[in-house]
Amino acid sequence: MKSKGLRWWVVGLVALAAVINYIDRQSMGVLWPEIAKDLYPDKTELERKDIYAIISVVFMFAYAFGQAIFGKIFDWIGTRIGFALSIGVWSIATALHAFAQGVLSFSIFRGILGVAEAGNWPGAAKANAEWFPTKERALAQGIFNSGAAIGGIISIPLIAFLTIYFSWQMIFVVVGLIGLLWLIPWMVIVKAPPKEHPWLSESEKEYILTGQKNQDLDSDGEFDEGYNPSTGELLKRKQSWGVIIASAAIDPIWWLFVVWIPIYLYEVYGMNVKEIGIYGWVPYVGAMIGAWFGGLLAQNRISVGWSVDRTRKFVITLGCLIMLPSLLAMSNPGGPVTAVLLMAIILFGFQTAIGNVQTLPSDFYGGKTVGTLAGIAGMAAKFSAAGLIRFVPWLTSDGNYTLAFVIGASLAVVALASIWLLCPKIEPLKPITQY
Repeated sequence: MKSKGLRWWVVGLVALAAVINYIDRQSMGVLWPEIAKDLYPDKTELERKDIYAIISVVFMFAYAFGQAIFGKIFDWIGTRIGFALSIGVWSIATALHAFAQGVLSFSIFRGILGVAEAGNWPGAAKANAEWFPTKERALAQGIFNSGAAIGGIISIPLIAFLTIYFSWQMIFVVVGLIGLLWLIPWMVIVKAPPKEHPWLSESEKEYILTGQKNQDLDSDGEFDEGYNPSTGELLKRKQSWGVIIASAAIDPIWWLFVVWIPIYLYEVYGMNVKEIGIYGWVPYVGAMIGAWFGGLLAQNRISVGWSVDRTRKFVITLGCLIMLPSLLAMSNPGGPVTAVLLMAIILFGFQTAIGNVQTLPSDFYGGKTVGTLAGIAGMAAKFSAAGLIRFVPWLTSDGNYTLAFVIGASLAVVALASIWLLCPKIEPLKPITQY
């Protein structure tokens, strides 16, 4: 049996995994006001916020290590089994949250969740490198990333709705089961990489493989594996550090909102869980549109003759410049409607940029190295995000989030600088001995 457009089924499944990923991780933030009242009735609001920050930092550190671990795992065992391992473990970890009784148990289950969920992103980068030609990679990455935004849109009102019928413990069990169901179509459809997949038509196989121009470094017209350096050699290249630093600078902006949107709305505007469900999904609409926009814009620019270098830098710069004024405007947003609309603009700019940042490993290196660099960059990004998240209670102890948003704006500038200074030309790299 041959299937037309199989690569789009693959990208759809990975995007759906990202949707589930964000439903699982957002559950904690949305449910925290209820959890805190149940488990910590004698604590002050600041103490509860600090406990939430500690648990969130455990998740982020675990997520950071998981990025590096799963980057290697995906390069070792492949995309198919790598995703099955990742989503299987994180779904079980989500369900186990129902048995948490305090900081220690929440931290343990949150840590397992973080390690396993981390596999989604190096896995997406590797799937992108395997299944898409260079000119479609930014669009594919945008579709992957839109899954995270859709997960944010769905999760907040969904979890708020579920609180009407279920306890917070039962909600974690229900959410965990969703990921296990995803394994069924994944294992059936994604049988092998494009070169060996029995359902892939010859025309689509040729389109994918011949379009991966960075895989033909010897210019003999034959598909090869490209430049796949050792990890040590990888870290000697300034382009690798451009990707790592850009990821470490830009990613905390996303996590500032992912982790703190529900708490921000609860603290600044006094919203309960159901009211958070009404407002909290709006920023993710901007993120979803930004993911599509960044991917489509990059594809359009390449199709009209722009180089990959010019395209990536243009789209990344545009996304960062969209974020900057909106982050500064969050210092005094006024009412809740204005606040969530500004957040939507910020996340639109973030997703416009990040999809193109995340394609850089496949722009520079061969398929056996993409997961490794994506994992290292993801680990650095999560460490920096954890640092910002941990300091938010201190930065906002008086209920004013201005300093946190100013730091976010500064990080956007750092991300831009790393791309322009450390990635002088975005193109397939060659071994250092060939220079």
